[in-house]
Amino acid sequence: MSYNDEVARLLFEFADRLEAKGVEYKPSAYRRAAENVAEYPEPVEQLAATGQDAVAEIDRVGDAIASKIVEYVETGTISELDELRESMPVEMAALTSVEGVGPKTVGTLYEALGITDLDELEAAAEAGEIQDVSGFGVKTEQNILDNIPFARESQQRERLGEARPVADAVTDHLADTDAVDRVDVAGSIRRWKDTIGDVDVLVASEDSDAVVDAFTDWARADDVIEAGTHKASVRADAVRVDLRVVVPAEFGAALQYFTGSKDHNVTLRNRAIEQGYKLNEYGIFDVSDLDDGEAADQRAGQRLGGETEAEMYETLGLDPVPPELREDTGEVAAAADGELPTLVETADLRGDLHTHSEWSDGRAAIGEMVAAAADRGYDYHCVTDHASGPGIIEDIGLSDDDLREQMAAIDDVRADAAIDVLHGVETNIDADGALSTDDDLLAELDLVVASPHSALDQDTEPATDRLCRAAEHPSVDIVGHPTGRMINSRPGLSVDVTALAETAAEHGTALEINANPMRLDLAGEAVRAVVEAGGTVAINTDAHSTGGFDTARYGVRTARRGWAETGDVLNTKDIDAVEAFLH
Repeated sequence: MSYNDEVARLLFEFADRLEAKGVEYKPSAYRRAAENVAEYPEPVEQLAATGQDAVAEIDRVGDAIASKIVEYVETGTISELDELRESMPVEMAALTSVEGVGPKTVGTLYEALGITDLDELEAAAEAGEIQDVSGFGVKTEQNILDNIPFARESQQRERLGEARPVADAVTDHLADTDAVDRVDVAGSIRRWKDTIGDVDVLVASEDSDAVVDAFTDWARADDVIEAGTHKASVRADAVRVDLRVVVPAEFGAALQYFTGSKDHNVTLRNRAIEQGYKLNEYGIFDVSDLDDGEAADQRAGQRLGGETEAEMYETLGLDPVPPELREDTGEVAAAADGELPTLVETADLRGDLHTHSEWSDGRAAIGEMVAAAADRGYDYHCVTDHASGPGIIEDIGLSDDDLREQMAAIDDVRADAAIDVLHGVETNIDADGALSTDDDLLAELDLVVASPHSALDQDTEPATDRLCRAAEHPSVDIVGHPTGRMINSRPGLSVDVTALAETAAEHGTALEINANPMRLDLAGEAVRAVVEAGGTVAINTDAHSTGGFDTARYGVRTARRGWAETGDVLNTKDIDAVEAFLH
């Protein structure tokens, strides 16, 4: 988490606590400011050193918010936020992680029942106390109770998008350390799972003491949890980072072992045993001539490899398995048969087909978004602002008339654009699968993304039927973030992904991998269902600003977890092929 992200997090908390107090208007101002601070290209602490006026140059950051940012940079605290915390000592992030519990609900339940954390919320719901609070009822109380387990789980794991920048920063720091031979991340973050427990870092070095010292001296380490001769742990930006140092000759073995997953490693170990080998974190050894007692020594036997991961796989007669595939879902058999997929790469993307501008809830003009896409080397860019409809705030969604007016604005941008510009819309799929934009208008647009934004608690059958109906619509090109999930916030729709994938493939409709790390929707296992159905995915950022394009890598890694190759992804194709795919 950068300093900008840290300041943004505090501003979001400020907004939530104001809303919990019943303050109007100000919360939305703080949230807009937080979004712009998080995406501002320069370090906010450098602006603050110049003065309040410099901070106020950030879009939608007024003088009052700028003064609080300067106060935090200079003192490490915001006195008014501390006062809000004292007046309502609730665990805001934990409580609002419960589906259906927003800041206003937190404020109401605190005033009525003194609820401050998840344990107290659960106890009150189980005792039937919440239903007696004005504005609540039996159904609301039961919904809260049902969603607390998901909230508890979400508090135990970090989103990939929050942990990966920390991992990148610590590996960059260690790579600049003289004593470090090689460094990489391991564990679930190397497999690019959508949530992770800790950031695991592996270093190859002959001087472990120097590496541990460099690690614990890292400027972003807020707290040193423990430090030994070969292992250490720190906390950085609220994320735990665990370091392990091994000798260079064993780095590949350790990297393979600690990357996991456990099931993948068990399958590899069993394959090694069948061949008279022993596989562990120290290397791969031929133990065929040793008795069980002799082979029990971790490093016993003839060493066959371990300096690189490739040696570990190749000695077993396997092609090296990309980390994203190591979940024991057939990848070992595919590696043995030489049938591993050639996975899509971020560099393969040629455009983004789901983005927003200031016409709806974006924070940049259409021309700015197109220019940023061109700067990334894209060949094309599609504007898909929100249509009005279920789940969309009234002053954000565009009416049909607004969308027709936007056509002229798109034409103006096209005239000077260095890349192809498509005009689309993100229309809304209602609870029955109908769309919120007129069919005639949808037929006129270059591209239609249809997404669910409401009724996200449906059961599997109606949820699947709803999305399938949208995928069958003759003008729908992409079903956007199909489940509507928000990682660690709401589980989203429970969908029969196989049925949806088959329907989409039959009707030539792509299913989206929304690269926003809050979503990563479709998830990897769902992507694989699309690939196996012969369907198409689109990796889109859903960018609401030029900085939003940077999340593309998360979508690509999610696609890789689903065994997706370049040919499975719509926006790896050139503009002619994309337009041929569109309805």
